[in-house]
Amino acid sequence: MCGITGFFGKGSIETLEKMNRALTHRGPDAEGYFVDGNIYLAQRRLSILDLEGGKQPMISFDKKEVIVFNGEIYNHSEIREELLKKGYKFNTHHSDTETILNAYKEWGYNCVEKFNGMWAFTIFDLEKKNLFCSRDRFGKKPFYYSLQNNSFYFSSELTSFKQIENFDLTISKKSLQKYFAYGYVPSPLSIYSKVFKLQAGHSLILNLKNLDIKINKYWSYKIEPFEKIPKNPEIEWGSELISLLEKSVKRRLMGDVPIGVFLSGGIDSSSIVALASKFFPKNNLKTFSIGFKETSFDESQYAKKIANLFQTDHHLEMLSMDKAIELIPEVLKKLDEPMGDSSIIPTYLLCKLTSSKVKVALSGDGGDELLAGYDPFKALRYAELYSKFIPKPIHESIKYLFSYIPVSHKNMSLDFKIKKTLNGLSYPQKYWLPIWMSSIDLKDLKELFSEDFELEDIYSESIQIWENTDSKNLIDKVSEFYINLYLQDGILVKADRASMMNSIEVRCPFLDIDLVNFIRKIPAIYKFKNGISKYILKKGLEEILPSEILYRSKKGFGMPIGDWFYNGKINIENNSSSYLNHSVVERKLNNHKNSKSDERLFLWNNLVYQYFNSSKEITQ
Repeated sequence: MCGITGFFGKGSIETLEKMNRALTHRGPDAEGYFVDGNIYLAQRRLSILDLEGGKQPMISFDKKEVIVFNGEIYNHSEIREELLKKGYKFNTHHSDTETILNAYKEWGYNCVEKFNGMWAFTIFDLEKKNLFCSRDRFGKKPFYYSLQNNSFYFSSELTSFKQIENFDLTISKKSLQKYFAYGYVPSPLSIYSKVFKLQAGHSLILNLKNLDIKINKYWSYKIEPFEKIPKNPEIEWGSELISLLEKSVKRRLMGDVPIGVFLSGGIDSSSIVALASKFFPKNNLKTFSIGFKETSFDESQYAKKIANLFQTDHHLEMLSMDKAIELIPEVLKKLDEPMGDSSIIPTYLLCKLTSSKVKVALSGDGGDELLAGYDPFKALRYAELYSKFIPKPIHESIKYLFSYIPVSHKNMSLDFKIKKTLNGLSYPQKYWLPIWMSSIDLKDLKELFSEDFELEDIYSESIQIWENTDSKNLIDKVSEFYINLYLQDGILVKADRASMMNSIEVRCPFLDIDLVNFIRKIPAIYKFKNGISKYILKKGLEEILPSEILYRSKKGFGMPIGDWFYNGKINIENNSSSYLNHSVVERKLNNHKNSKSDERLFLWNNLVYQYFNSSKEITQ
């Protein structure tokens, strides 16, 4: 786990050093540099695997390629064995970085299809005179790039680009609009008009002779159900699912440093603890939890039960709301791009707690997206029936009546869910998901930017995913939305930023490619059945986890931001940007404080942008 950066073009080693040291939090253990003509490569290292031999930038044994790499390849040992049989030489003992180099020699650009892991890397090929850059299938590891000033730049974070003289970091108005609509900036856009994200499952080839960029999609998540259903799918598929998850957990326990597990007490993290405990002596597996004094947000009692059941060395920190509020400036100032998920605050504290004991932690990220775990999956059936039988005029009347339900600031309160659902049902089906998750409706978004635009332009990424999904099943379509958009640009960004701020590596067993390729073939009816989310996973875990854990209501990792804004514990100065209509911000804040409407999501997104904002011009 590291930070990587560099450029091809005009520059100096001093600029490279500044770019690299801006990433020190991502890799506090070591730094390395490679300069050859106009090629400048650098890396900050968080040493996890082959502590002595895995130093970077790494040069291949024949001196023909150089790599900077961020991530872990969990099947590198198997690939290394295959390459050794083909006659390849290795200078390191067990570095996955060197395995990538030799895999590139053998399979070229297709080498990424062999990897099971998470990665963002750049390979300088001295013979082909190009740069080969790649990002893992789900985008766990970030990769930003820009072509300007007749030069190509890349980095793990936008922070590096701020160290470059005459580098254009003009905010993109289009990206800012999408940020307020989604709560994050969707790939391949970044918040800056001339900087882009390499999308998950994509590779980039830069021809150094003419600066021509070619981007190739090598993988995308597609649901392709099994043609045959076994006689006992709950038993057969459930058993296979748990077996693959156990193998995935075991792979992610590799390393030369201490490893622990995040434990919320939910089904995903509990299953990982249960399976990981098989590979540790009693009381040796370290688990970590954050608890809340507010009962509607707290799950610590369930985490304690799992820790006791599997006899882990459990570490719990209770987060007072005063402490959480104190953390807001510290965390938001470190975000190099707006990301409006307030759970980054407890995630940051969880990572901070974990970093005091271990360097690597396993997380349950990905389970909800793959196995229909979110609340909207439960709403789909009723939403479909409602939209089919309720005429629009009646719907508008119902929506108006429910607007008078008193506002509650509890975690995922009933009034919040009802109002969100009804608002989404005012639009065609392809807009339900992004609008349910949005912080602002179209009318207010137009007013916020004092501009008229089409809903199709704002949610173009979501529409493309919805319309390109082969399955007609709503569960499948929603799952592909979550995996191909929300997971990549929301959940995994949060995990990456919070963990790297604390210099720890987070690994996600549910995103193992072997496991994913099995899950995507399971028909939707076995992911969400009879109102039960993650049905097949729960059936497979019935002999491993208590029913109290398997079948309890989901809480999520939220924060009482609605209450904070309502009681004035967080102040909005309303000077976040000259590009936003301040009267909209003021009106929403007043409506929230007067309990006329629940504006928690918008107010939080605006607060995040306040901390990010600079005085630079916005482009169209």
